[in-house]
Amino acid sequence: MKIYWIKAQAPRKVVALARHLGIEAEFEHVDALAGGLKTPAYAALNPNRKAPTMVDGDFVLWESPAIMIYLCNKVGSDMWPATNLADQVEVMRWISWNDTHWMRAVGNFYFEHIIKPRFHMGAADRDALEKEVPGLLALAEILDDHLAGRDYVACDRLTIADFQLAAMATDWREAEMPLAGYTNIVRWLDGLMDIPAWANPWPETTPQTRQAA
Repeated sequence: MKIYWIKAQAPRKVVALARHLGIEAEFEHVDALAGGLKTPAYAALNPNRKAPTMVDGDFVLWESPAIMIYLCNKVGSDMWPATNLADQVEVMRWISWNDTHWMRAVGNFYFEHIIKPRFHMGAADRDALEKEVPGLLALAEILDDHLAGRDYVACDRLTIADFQLAAMATDWREAEMPLAGYTNIVRWLDGLMDIPAWANPWPETTPQTRQAA
């Protein structure tokens, strides 16, 4: 199995999960700054020209939630409840809530403060973020209330829903997200950092690490 990644939120979920589950995979870093996502060879794998992309034999898959489900199914992990339909629906509810609401609210902060400096895209536009604060706070209240008395988002255990919702919010302090007052969210995010693969998901990009460019 090969997993193509860049240092961004969507690949983080997949790489962290693969490492957490102990899946043997070759992690191939794509040099986005050098145009690695735009090469014909990479576009043949992922027409969106984004990361992550997973290749397992002849099977190619993109979109991080789908890859996470595939990885769980491959090793029989209940982080994706393949055989429990009630749990499966609960996980999907929070994945859907993330993709429809939460990710859009936190995503602008993540982009301005994490992605722009990482990929040399200029300074963060703090003025543009001011109008995003009310929407983020409204959603943070929903998530904070849900996490009261809970350590995980769904099913009373670690699932891919946690990785999905935490991916952009993990760096909330650096990204200047106004979440400090939401103690349940902060407790949940800090708790996920006790998972070694989540806290430090990135493979070493040494000369031995293959670079897709």
